[in-house]
Amino acid sequence: MLDDFKKFIARGNVLDLAIAVILAGAFGAIIKTFTDGIIMPVIGIITGPIDFKSRVINLGNMPVTNGPEIQAAIAAKQPLIMYGQLFNDIISFLIVAFVMFLLARYAIRLFRALEAAPADPTAEEILLTEIRDLLKTR
Repeated sequence: MLDDFKKFIARGNVLDLAIAVILAGAFGAIIKTFTDGIIMPVIGIITGPIDFKSRVINLGNMPVTNGPEIQAAIAAKQPLIMYGQLFNDIISFLIVAFVMFLLARYAIRLFRALEAAPADPTAEEILLTEIRDLLKTR
């Protein structure tokens, strides 16, 4: 069983998956910054001075109206329904999904172009073609 596990780990797919997970984590941080710093302020201007992160439904007895009060309520374990944060996360997901769609679309086009381009003949193929042509003339 240990040998099978070593073979599994040594396969290239596991390394590719590990790299993809690490890159996805870094990409997630970029998308979070992009969403919080660029997209959400634009949406806030369009919808008025609404900070979506501070949009909550308070089910507890602590008053909650802005960011610091929300953080205090979270620290005090007050029940909050944070639908504004959900809205931010949905926008982040849609941005990531759209970027991944664009990357996949570009990759598919690139792979199709590479498959369509005929490979140059190798030295052996050229030599065999010459031999074939010489044999045909005899």
